[in-house]
Amino acid sequence: MPALPITGLREVASPPRVRQGWADAREGFGAFLGSYRERLQHIFGTRASADQLNLQRGLPPFVLRQVREVDPLSVWIPEAYGGRGGYMPEALSVLEETGYQSLPLCLMMGINGGLFAQPLSKYGSEEAKGHVLPNFLRHKQMGGLMITEPGFGSDALNMRTAYETTSHGSFHIKGMKHWGGLTGWADYWLLTARPRSSDGSLRRDVDFFVCDVNAPGQHIEVEEFYPNLGLWMIPYGLNKIDVTVPATARLEPKTTGIKMLLDILHRSRLQFPGMGMGFLRRMLDEAMDHARTRFVGGKPLFDYDQAKARLARLQAAVTACQAMCLHSAEQAGVERDLADSGLVANAFKTVATDLMQEAAQSFLQMVGAKGYRLDHPAGRAIVDSRPFQIFEGSNDILYQQITEAVLKGMRRMKASNLYQYLTEEPLTARAATALRDVLSFDVDATMPQRKLVELGKALGRIVSMEAVIELGERGFRPDLVANTLEEFRGEVRALLTTFREGGLVKVVEDYREAHGWLDYVRPAT
Repeated sequence: MPALPITGLREVASPPRVRQGWADAREGFGAFLGSYRERLQHIFGTRASADQLNLQRGLPPFVLRQVREVDPLSVWIPEAYGGRGGYMPEALSVLEETGYQSLPLCLMMGINGGLFAQPLSKYGSEEAKGHVLPNFLRHKQMGGLMITEPGFGSDALNMRTAYETTSHGSFHIKGMKHWGGLTGWADYWLLTARPRSSDGSLRRDVDFFVCDVNAPGQHIEVEEFYPNLGLWMIPYGLNKIDVTVPATARLEPKTTGIKMLLDILHRSRLQFPGMGMGFLRRMLDEAMDHARTRFVGGKPLFDYDQAKARLARLQAAVTACQAMCLHSAEQAGVERDLADSGLVANAFKTVATDLMQEAAQSFLQMVGAKGYRLDHPAGRAIVDSRPFQIFEGSNDILYQQITEAVLKGMRRMKASNLYQYLTEEPLTARAATALRDVLSFDVDATMPQRKLVELGKALGRIVSMEAVIELGERGFRPDLVANTLEEFRGEVRALLTTFREGGLVKVVEDYREAHGWLDYVRPAT
């Protein structure tokens, strides 16, 4: 692939490195991560044990007990509360190791760490942190986050769960929540609710509260457990919220509750590459082993060009995810305010999860019929990776938001040409230069929603390409970087061709009135 033409660009400032504490802890972390890796290999090391764990609902107590003996969740918790320091490189590494062995267990780590421990450690009152976080580690407890409600999934800001301040200064929270991972298992929940005004209406802002389900008046009733299609290890369900929590249980936003919500969600989305990293590595390793040992027509599958194309694409996915992890490790720490980081957070979440599902589908295609079983890694991978494209923001919606963020930036710069704007945006500058021929057009800010989504897909991959370029400049293997950029460049070109030339197909509402095909069969002559 020809070198990327980056001459003539303004210099993009080097990203700030992670704080010094991580450098001090790095040597000891290697031994910690090695112990955790060995524990996971012991638990999931044999095919029989892996099948047994994958083919049952929930997780046997011995698994959680053995995992928590190493206590990977300590990487999300500050040292002051008994953790390892809350360093993002450690959190991403733990997610990667877990995801290689078990995607559902990896998601459990992500829920506990990214959606409970991190928000509490950043925004919790000193009393709440001092009580909850040490207990969380010492007693091997679990915590989760409840945002989604029946009827209010992606429309979270219109949630109906509400709270009122009692005469004693505590908060009474009432409502319904569902699809909270670890339903019925978690000892602590972060509950989201809107304040109720004196006239009964709900205010616009959102607040978070720590709920200790084992404390008096804080029990959460599970009305139904859902038979989720994949991720069988994790329970999901419908929860009735009618609890009273102390004043110290309320998280303390720096500005507004909505800004706090965005900071939490963006940080979580920037950790998706950690979960995707281990999963994609596993898909690549499994696919490579299969291609070398499966013979078709007297030669290994690896010798067929189409198989090589799939393997190359898998390698590109792994490389891209590593680039995202590098960026997140340096930019997504709890010391940063990520409320305004929607472009990169949404890009990484959407692209990483699309790559996960695509990798699973590709691996299954290579394996064939044998892979279409729940007890095969390919079959499990299909159903376990699919919801990652839905939860924490449906990818369709996030792609739309990516385009809207770029359009907002263009209006601020008074720019109409997409290429001009992207070469001035640090998250896309070098990658956009390599795509000048397809990006040099004026953008219609009034485009329909489907076009917002289509353009967002391309923009998300351009942001990811920028991260890959940075990874390459740090010294990562050049051939893998070049292959990844070539794969993504081809995909962006295809997406932009569809965006610019594709028509708007309309929905025919009265389609049932059309005759069936049988009416058009001609008699034999």
